[in-house]
Amino acid sequence: MYDKNTMREYLKSNVFKELYSLETDQEKELPQPPVQKNCFPNAKIIDLVSPDLFNCGTMSMIDVLKHRKSRRFFSDSPLTLEELSFLIWSMQGVKKIVNNGYATLRTVPSAGARHPFETYLAVINVDSLDKGIYRYLPLEHKLVFLGSIENLNVKLSECCLNQKFVSKSAVTFILTAIPYRMEWRYDIASYKLIAMDAGHVFENLYLSAEAINCGTCAIAAYDQQKIDKLINVNGEDEFTIYIAPVGKQL
Repeated sequence: MYDKNTMREYLKSNVFKELYSLETDQEKELPQPPVQKNCFPNAKIIDLVSPDLFNCGTMSMIDVLKHRKSRRFFSDSPLTLEELSFLIWSMQGVKKIVNNGYATLRTVPSAGARHPFETYLAVINVDSLDKGIYRYLPLEHKLVFLGSIENLNVKLSECCLNQKFVSKSAVTFILTAIPYRMEWRYDIASYKLIAMDAGHVFENLYLSAEAINCGTCAIAAYDQQKIDKLINVNGEDEFTIYIAPVGKQL
């Protein structure tokens, strides 16, 4: 069992007092972790629609905020590639590369611009995309195809503790954390910051989904081993931290 009082300390600002007494890997001048995972040679890369060409997502911010809510019922209509591009760019899109390529400024805030996440997509019903698992390449604004999985929608639901609405999504976003990206700079304070940053990412997804007549409901209850296996991450250096099925509103 976890000790609640110990775990609560990581949510408090006091953790930064401890951090200041430590020598972080950044201060030791150890190599900085890359801002994006590499692709395998000859991987299938899919171009996304450039943000400069978006015609979707024009609903006013006040209307988006008025209507935003968690949605668990989706229609059978597919997402377009433009809509998918808009959603993923809203979550993790790179606006500027800085520090000689060692940091990025994105559509969401992140402590120290560390952006400790990778974004995987379980695509079920998106125009012009095969069903399967993809990973977003934020530096290039592209997708890399990782492979097909039989009965993907059913397996997604099983990974999410049999929450049935997951299997009805057009696409499910699976956010993983690579803790060392944050630990390199913030050591023991990283875990508070990673949790905060994950919230930033998925709130952008909520808002952008609402802006294109889609809906989502973020999920924190899932089978860790099953979902990590589904997207082929090792569960130690990289693991799932948040899941969000998205589909067109009924």
